[in-house]
Amino acid sequence: MTHSPAAIRVAVVGATGYAGAELVRYLARHSNVRLVAVTSEQSAGRDLADVLPSVRGKLALQLEAFDPSAIIAKADVAFTALPQGTSAVGVAALVDGGCRVIDIGADFRFRDPEEYARVYVPHPVPRLLSEAVYGLTEYFRAALPMARLVANPGCYPTSALLGLLPLFERRLIEVDGIVIDAKSGVTGAGRTVSSEYLFAEVDDNLRAYKIGQHRHAPEIEQQLRPLIGGGHAVTFVPHLLPIRRGILTTMYVKPRSGVGITDIGEAYRARYAEERFIVLSGNRPPEIRDVIGTNDCAIGWALDARSGCAVIVSVIDNLGKGAAGQAIQNFNVMMGLPETKGLDHLAVVP
Repeated sequence: MTHSPAAIRVAVVGATGYAGAELVRYLARHSNVRLVAVTSEQSAGRDLADVLPSVRGKLALQLEAFDPSAIIAKADVAFTALPQGTSAVGVAALVDGGCRVIDIGADFRFRDPEEYARVYVPHPVPRLLSEAVYGLTEYFRAALPMARLVANPGCYPTSALLGLLPLFERRLIEVDGIVIDAKSGVTGAGRTVSSEYLFAEVDDNLRAYKIGQHRHAPEIEQQLRPLIGGGHAVTFVPHLLPIRRGILTTMYVKPRSGVGITDIGEAYRARYAEERFIVLSGNRPPEIRDVIGTNDCAIGWALDARSGCAVIVSVIDNLGKGAAGQAIQNFNVMMGLPETKGLDHLAVVP
């Protein structure tokens, strides 16, 4: 890849996790980016190619421990891809030092410190929560150019919100009784060592988990609140699929009186007409394989005439639109670049 002389200097903090590795993959082919630093606490001192062999002969970088002052000296923008609870203090140091940050982790997704504490633990740098821009690009694009800190949404919330928000904007569906049934590949859990993610536990199996307890339900509700008000909860049930990547979210909603499936389709077409990364499939339910390796979100819809429910199906690649892809989409808007830069490619088939 040939980079322009004015390439933006970029660091990836946590470059060897699944989301971090996907960031490296996208950034390596971004012509306006010069990747100047990659970090890994466990592999500091090793060549990146020794941990991610796919970069051999393409990127000559050595992994280092995360030192905010060292990143500030090298980079204009840092992508942080660390587990929940481990990035907040380092991110604050980066922002205070003048480095713009796009955080893929969960540490800055909640605006209210009390709500963050209810979902996680007390926040170590609550002063930045109200400043962080929630990085659902299609809805917060206008705030990105001036942002010092962007909080990339969770993968499940990205899939659900892109399917629900157009309907609430036009007041087409009831605010209560929303069911979000979401199924994710195992990379959604990160590159972690745990018995529940062993091949023998996951393969040829499907299971629901954290029913009524998953941290992404309050995140979804936070973003819906301006449209539906407080006091309304969604039923969110995540499931673990025996596949590597991808999320399929099926949402069951009740149309308001007089609302038909044509109105629902029109809402999506009007809201997303100019959005390159939203693919509308109409009455053909989208499939995970439609979006693998891309930054796309594919959305389909249908009406169950017997129950009167509208069924919305939204699919994303959890490492693409659910993490690295959306982070780079946000980066492009922040830096005044074409939004599709480094992202405009087709799904991997098969």
